[in-house]
Amino acid sequence: MAVRQRGERTQIAVLEDSILVEHYVTKASTTAYAGNVYLGRVQNVLPSMEAAFVDIGKGRNAVLYAGEVNWNAAGLAGKSRSIEQALKSGDKVLVQVSKDPIGQKGARLTSQVSLPGRYLVYVPNESMTGISRKLPDTERQRLKDILRRIVPDGAGVIIRTAAEGASEEELTGDVNRLKAQWDVISERAEESGTNAPALLYQEPDLAIRVVRDVFNEDFSQLTVSGDEAWETLQAYVSHVAPDLAPRLSRHAGERDLFAELRVDEQLHKALDRKVYLPSGGSLVIDRTEAMTVVDVNTGKFIGSGGNLEQTVTRNNIEAAEEIVRQLRLRDIGGIIVIDFIDMVLETNRDLVLRRLTECLGRDRTKHQVAEVTSLGLVQMTRKRVGQGLLEAFSEPCDCCHGRGLIVHTEPVEDDARRTDGNDRPDRRPAKGDGSGRGARSAKSPAPKAMPVLDPTGPRAVAAATFAATAATTEAADSPGGAMAGTAGGSPDGTAGASPDVEAAEPPAPRRRRRAASATTAAAADGIPEPVADAASAAPGDRAAPPEPPRRRRRAASRPAGPPSAEA
Repeated sequence: MAVRQRGERTQIAVLEDSILVEHYVTKASTTAYAGNVYLGRVQNVLPSMEAAFVDIGKGRNAVLYAGEVNWNAAGLAGKSRSIEQALKSGDKVLVQVSKDPIGQKGARLTSQVSLPGRYLVYVPNESMTGISRKLPDTERQRLKDILRRIVPDGAGVIIRTAAEGASEEELTGDVNRLKAQWDVISERAEESGTNAPALLYQEPDLAIRVVRDVFNEDFSQLTVSGDEAWETLQAYVSHVAPDLAPRLSRHAGERDLFAELRVDEQLHKALDRKVYLPSGGSLVIDRTEAMTVVDVNTGKFIGSGGNLEQTVTRNNIEAAEEIVRQLRLRDIGGIIVIDFIDMVLETNRDLVLRRLTECLGRDRTKHQVAEVTSLGLVQMTRKRVGQGLLEAFSEPCDCCHGRGLIVHTEPVEDDARRTDGNDRPDRRPAKGDGSGRGARSAKSPAPKAMPVLDPTGPRAVAAATFAATAATTEAADSPGGAMAGTAGGSPDGTAGASPDVEAAEPPAPRRRRRAASATTAAAADGIPEPVADAASAAPGDRAAPPEPPRRRRRAASRPAGPPSAEA
């Protein structure tokens, strides 16, 4: 256990094998009501709700249900029990807070007052005796014999788990101290009878409460950081449990206590919605108004041999152990629904449920696990006393008010969520010179150069012949075609341009793709490119050039040679 005090804030962490399993936090300015005893005044009684609203002086009325009424103190023992007969508006009633106010709900009250101690809980005006079920049978019998001798008449006690191995003198001292506290509470109730509501007994601060309820023989060390917390806990442990005093130590390192133990890092992960399992699976924890839902996923866990049923079962068993740790660490209360991965065999389902129950045995908070539903869901309840971990470290969002969504007055299109300022949301700006045509960027690889071929070879002659034919055909179809035929090529059809002619004409437009590609191929083979006529490249001309005849293309594609015998 590690206790860190910083100003008004006190944090307590419980670690098992260096893994954070429980966390408590409080501020001096925000006091908890749970455990306090008040003399309240009944404001109104609702028979239809079987509840009474009691003013305890905290601004908001607390609720006292019929099941929490002390019928013996009301004089209705053995009679018809109804809350309207036990309480009336304006009556004074001695109550104890059993649950702090949460959200819009007020505090929960009970008129069956109980005072917790180190080894037992003292219950005045009751003749009941209870012993923790976690103790073995031989220890339970020994404690029963001691209680018959030390418990006064008209009072009852509940033995806690920490009483295992306690001597009769230690139990007697606990009973006498708690009985003295009850006598003081009774005297204050009589003195302030006309001044209701009034506070009669207040629980100690968080550090003392946690050490009293949690710290026992199972802990190997209790480290305290903070002067005031150290003085308080040292005095309390030395007085109440002197046998545990050697396990109390003061933090003297230069680094922060929680940073040394990696508590802050684990707290940060505990505030996330998704929890990753060591094998690769994951948990998704979502809280609703009515319950908390835990979804189990395999994630990256694919198993190590076997079939799907074995893989799913191993993942569910690992998830059951982590779920219990998250319930304790986040202090999740109320109804909890766990959606394990579907398993076919009934034995595997029982194995996972049994593992979940075994891990819950470490949880000190009262809980109950129901049967698996027909949909394969595990339902359980856990007592909720105060705020959880997420509520202590968070506040509702001002924009979405805790919903996680921003609601608009009009429907939101999917394209509007992905828009980046362009006309089309999915379009990405082209790289290059900003022309919008996707120019090649500086980092793009340059196109591979075509190999330079022999100008006298058959391939080069065929390419030159095709280029010259295509240029001559286009020039003949345009105005000034005769001039183009004379300047662009020789009378015999070979593609040879005169060196005295300046290539000042603009390049051929994109629509003449076939001629341009053929000319480029010819230039790559070492043959000069024919000069196109300016008239044939008028920008307003949108007519597509006629394709060369199929007969001429076949002739141009054949290598030069003597005519065949068939021809």
